[in-house]
Amino acid sequence: MLIIGCDFHPGFQQVAIFDNRTGEIEEKQLRHRAEAEQFYRGLHAEAVRVGMEACGHYPWFERLLAECGHELWLGDASRIRASVVRKQKTDRLDAMHMLRLRMEERFPRIWVPSLEERDVRQLLVHRHKQVVARTRVKNQLQAMALGQGVQRKRKLWSQPGRAELEKLDLLPYAAARRRQLLESLDELEREIAQLDQQVEAEVKRRPAALRLMTHPGVGPVTALAMVLTLGPAERFATGKQSLS
Repeated sequence: MLIIGCDFHPGFQQVAIFDNRTGEIEEKQLRHRAEAEQFYRGLHAEAVRVGMEACGHYPWFERLLAECGHELWLGDASRIRASVVRKQKTDRLDAMHMLRLRMEERFPRIWVPSLEERDVRQLLVHRHKQVVARTRVKNQLQAMALGQGVQRKRKLWSQPGRAELEKLDLLPYAAARRRQLLESLDELEREIAQLDQQVEAEVKRRPAALRLMTHPGVGPVTALAMVLTLGPAERFATGKQSLS
């Protein structure tokens, strides 16, 4: 087995490698992505375990290790740094420190959603942003209606309310703005409806999300968001443990 401590940067890696068959420790610099790919694809040990601090620049690296069949452990950065007292901080020392934590079984591993789960989160983020955009457009149209003495609140989005909004006697530029806002609203409604269908499809693939929807008031978006955020319940020691 090879155990690797990795100090990771987007364009550079410092690694410390321990081979438990020989007991040897090797240090290596991987100066760019191509060199990193060549290094990890060239490892042919029975098992390779890589430990590094959690950061926001590693999806390509995670995919690379998965393709190679290597195991990636991501650690809590604050706990990793708190576990050593030193005045000097270098990439080499950081890599050796993470290797030591792995060898001594003190590595503060954290749960991280899979690449697929993080990708589905992007679906929820995009839907949220489009809903916010729709609300912004509706608020502008409501203000326009109020300026003409029409106060229908939610009923403004009913068929009669929409017809009344379209018939408001506006000056040319205001009328043009109304038309553009209504076109934007219609486009956002169509896009959000499509995103809702995608959310429902993702929920059907996840039994935990379907179970959550049996609770009153929990819809597909809430259920999917909870499943993708909480992860496996086994990682919580008690019901009172905070999310980390």
